[in-house]
Amino acid sequence: MERREEERRCGKWRVACGLYSYNLRDVFTWHLLKTVLMGQVLSLLICGTAVSCQYLADAGVETPMLQSFLNYALLLLVYTTILLTRKGERNILHILKTKWWKYFVMGLADVEANYAVVKAYQYTTLTSIQLLDCFVIPVLMLLSWFLLKTRYRLVHFVAVSVCLLGVGAMVGADIQAGRDQGSTRDVVLGDGLVLVSAVLYAVSNVCQEHTVKNLSRIEFLGMMGLFGTLISGIQLVVLEIPAVGAIKWDLRISALFAVYALCMYALYSFMPVVVKMTSATAVNLSLLTADLFSLFCGLFLFHYKFSLLYIISFVVITVGFIMFNAAPTYTALPEDDPADQPAESPSDQLLASDTDSERNETITAVAAL
Repeated sequence: MERREEERRCGKWRVACGLYSYNLRDVFTWHLLKTVLMGQVLSLLICGTAVSCQYLADAGVETPMLQSFLNYALLLLVYTTILLTRKGERNILHILKTKWWKYFVMGLADVEANYAVVKAYQYTTLTSIQLLDCFVIPVLMLLSWFLLKTRYRLVHFVAVSVCLLGVGAMVGADIQAGRDQGSTRDVVLGDGLVLVSAVLYAVSNVCQEHTVKNLSRIEFLGMMGLFGTLISGIQLVVLEIPAVGAIKWDLRISALFAVYALCMYALYSFMPVVVKMTSATAVNLSLLTADLFSLFCGLFLFHYKFSLLYIISFVVITVGFIMFNAAPTYTALPEDDPADQPAESPSDQLLASDTDSERNETITAVAAL
């Protein structure tokens, strides 16, 4: 009897922490495999943007706002046009009348996050950017906790720590290989820009998760295309007209711009699908491997020095990502509306069965008396 009580208490503790030992079939499901694969597709798209950016930088082209503008313009042409053809409450005019300022804030956060992180390369080192850019994950978890009412288990915090260890291994490999690129002109300013970028990315990602899960992917992308094009277009005119005028256009430069814009368009179009399946936090964990894909490409294209730590880093980040998705998060909902309560997970059912067993044992004991 004492052994049963001890096993029951241990089971409850494991469930509360999210560390309950599920069967492998319950963990390694098709849904998890699909989530992992989709996350790596997003990382490969980011790798495509990084490689094209590197080639543009080598050609003396530094126009981050022009590159962002092309991406937002593609979103505008496709998704905003779809919103224009809709009727009723889903039409773009109705959306602008009721929620324009929310999408303006979302678009502003996304545009400035992209600009700030690119600008940071002029002031601080690659190592600092890789490390501080991970700040987006705790900020995203914090915003999700308060704004989306997402609740995490202990295993999720462990998984995030594992992923960050993988990033540490990647940065260590960069230092060993002498890839501490960038500038040290104003490290404090550069590091500050990275942190600002991380916070803005977190705001944009939380808005994205809320929109795609409660409204629609088309509405999110249409509004991002509209406000992103307006904001980035204004900044392009103010900040980059001389730089754009200095570009020596040829077929190679045009192709690099096209590759960058198409990769970003595919990333923005595909990311809401993965966010809806998982969460913005899970997606950002999967994107930690993007730098590794860029490094692997750099081994062949830019003759980077190979390190075994890159492989170790990739494995560790992937393990952390699987851990995060193996145990489901849940949403805190008002207790006074039973209809809105989320469906029971396996862990909730375990707790319920334990409670029922205890109730049955109490009834049996009373009947015996």
